[in-house]
Amino acid sequence: MQTKLWKLDNKRNQAIEEAAALIREGEVVAFPTETVYGLGANGLDGAACRKIFAAKGRPADNPLILHIAEKEDMEALTSGLSPLAQALMDAFWPGPMTLIVPKSDKIPDVVTAGLDTVAVRFPSHPVARALIRAAGCPIAAPSANKSGKPSPTTAQDVLLDMDGVIAGVLDGGTCDIGVESTIIDTTGKDPVILRPGGITREMIKAVMGRVVLDPGLVKKGETPKAPGMKYRHYAPTAPMLLVEGPEASLGLIRLAIMAEAHGLRTGVIALKETVDHLPKGGNFVIHNGGATLEAYAETLFHDLRAFDSEGVDLILGEGVREDQIGLAIMNRLRKSAGHNLIWAEGGLLYHQSGSVPDCLGTLVMEGMPER
Repeated sequence: MQTKLWKLDNKRNQAIEEAAALIREGEVVAFPTETVYGLGANGLDGAACRKIFAAKGRPADNPLILHIAEKEDMEALTSGLSPLAQALMDAFWPGPMTLIVPKSDKIPDVVTAGLDTVAVRFPSHPVARALIRAAGCPIAAPSANKSGKPSPTTAQDVLLDMDGVIAGVLDGGTCDIGVESTIIDTTGKDPVILRPGGITREMIKAVMGRVVLDPGLVKKGETPKAPGMKYRHYAPTAPMLLVEGPEASLGLIRLAIMAEAHGLRTGVIALKETVDHLPKGGNFVIHNGGATLEAYAETLFHDLRAFDSEGVDLILGEGVREDQIGLAIMNRLRKSAGHNLIWAEGGLLYHQSGSVPDCLGTLVMEGMPER
């Protein structure tokens, strides 16, 4: 299949109409949102949605999110909205928030993986909304990457995974937020965050007065309620370690120096202050995560993807505080690293049992205790 790339210049409306026509014909088209690029198909056409699963290599028990163009479009997709869901819609839509609600009979089982609930989002990105409106149907759209790989935040990232596999890509530039939407279960008495994202826990609590984190996000050994969250995601090719703890910055610098001394070409993704303290001229491939958590989130997936083409032996990521969007960043970093964690505290580095890639085995044997 030849994948068409539409540049959204002075022929923007024509490009959107062409992409919408392909959606109506049952094809798959990637498009930008404010979070990441989505891989879209007609959300009411089961055969079209199965093409999404085939293109991504996505497990069948991982439901899709339906994207709508207007808040009122939600009514046809659910068998009933709770006051909780309505309050969240009023407060945060359009925006990077996905709601889990009881599904209506018109939604194919392939979209919901056989569940009696459906995930729905009303994006704020003007291209996404224009495409949905032009297609005349809700668009089912997970992130536009091969399953397990970092999500794409540019059209070029999409093409790395999907060129020749899908019908087209609408190039809307770089996504603003950089991590996927917050998923909230509204079927109980409290809003439950199943996946942290651009709408933060603090923002929800300020509006609703209460918010709960799915135990699968915070307790080791718990299976996340959102089916897709149980799979390894966002993974670059090289093995990755995430450095956490009260001395994460110093620990990352120390570990990078140790890895370089063992002849490893080391990729580093960290906040600007940490990057500025790395030794100059070393055998490092450095991606500056910026000075703020928002900047770190915006470029996170693009930076992780870049390591694949830069020939690194090992990637080190800097952990951050888990407030505001930091909760979403840490969720993505831990999954990117496959929960391979190093804890930095009291001038020491600790490794978690079974969490160290083979290329770092000798470093652990040199005295890094188990935590």
